[in-house]
Amino acid sequence: MPSETEKSTSAPSDKLDDARVDEREEEDSDGIALPSHVAGSGTLDRLVDTARDYARAAISDNTLKAYAKDWAHFSRWCRMKGAEPLPPSPEMIGLYLADLASGSGPSPALSVSTIDRRLSGLAWNYAQRGFTLDRRNRHIATVLAGIKRKHARPPVQKEAILAEDILAMVATLPFDLRGLRDRAILLVGYAGGLRRSEIVSLDVHKDDTPDSGGWIEVFDKGALLTIRSKTGWREVEIGRGSRDQTCPVHALKQWLDFAKIDFGPVFVGTSRDGKRALDARLNDKHVARLIKRTVRDAGIRSELPERERLSLFSGHSLRAGLASSAEVDERYVQKHLGHASAEMTRRYQRRRDRFRVNLTKAAGL
Repeated sequence: MPSETEKSTSAPSDKLDDARVDEREEEDSDGIALPSHVAGSGTLDRLVDTARDYARAAISDNTLKAYAKDWAHFSRWCRMKGAEPLPPSPEMIGLYLADLASGSGPSPALSVSTIDRRLSGLAWNYAQRGFTLDRRNRHIATVLAGIKRKHARPPVQKEAILAEDILAMVATLPFDLRGLRDRAILLVGYAGGLRRSEIVSLDVHKDDTPDSGGWIEVFDKGALLTIRSKTGWREVEIGRGSRDQTCPVHALKQWLDFAKIDFGPVFVGTSRDGKRALDARLNDKHVARLIKRTVRDAGIRSELPERERLSLFSGHSLRAGLASSAEVDERYVQKHLGHASAEMTRRYQRRRDRFRVNLTKAAGL
């Protein structure tokens, strides 16, 4: 641990002063402010607000919420240990990571991926406060490497929803307004290989709402979705199905027509009596709950206890299902899902032919 003298020289005095600010101000800080030598004005202050809005838009809301929780947890841990979260101390962060991995405290041990995410959250929070967290510092890097070596496990993949599964799931839905909506959610999400956040963020038209994550256009041969994803904007083509009962485009049009939606969010809540659509956009948790409910009602993996089989499925099961079921060249699946590499696409393919290329025989054995 660094001495008090080392601590006093580890950061400029103004940063040490900043470290004494109220905790709420620390959590609300976004790192956007006027330089100290620039006189403030109404115009510049408005530009600060504009820059702050753009800075927030650089990261998704879910990631920002996770990073805020990471910082709150670390700050609370530091207080319990009689330490300060600012300025960053690689030694303290190394001890924090070890505590997370060992489960020696009141909380259970965290997975390696969660610990790695926590560290990313701390690095982001420090950057917003004008500090740099060096993840390569030996007090952090060696502890993290040891955690990965000792505790790392193969990634746990969610079960893919295959073609026969999605047909059984939509068959459990009624043909009232909610049923039409949920049928469209499942079929569009499956055929588009969409994340649950991408499904609920769709609008009817471009620029309908400030929180839009994309929009739809319906043509004779299918629907074109323009989606804002993690890597930027991409277009997703959803062709019409072989029959209306399972066609995602038909299901989408039915929902929009019967719900009388011609502007704003595509997927919204319904009134308690289920007879009219509301204005509020659905939360992405609705997609996860819908998948689990229809998996249960359709009897998928019924040989397992209910709690165990429901834990196998999530919103990601739709993307994995499309990647595993579509009998087309891999590069088309990669483009459809918006993956940067074929290797990422292969992680989604649960039923691909792993031994199509036999190097054993090719080597003469």
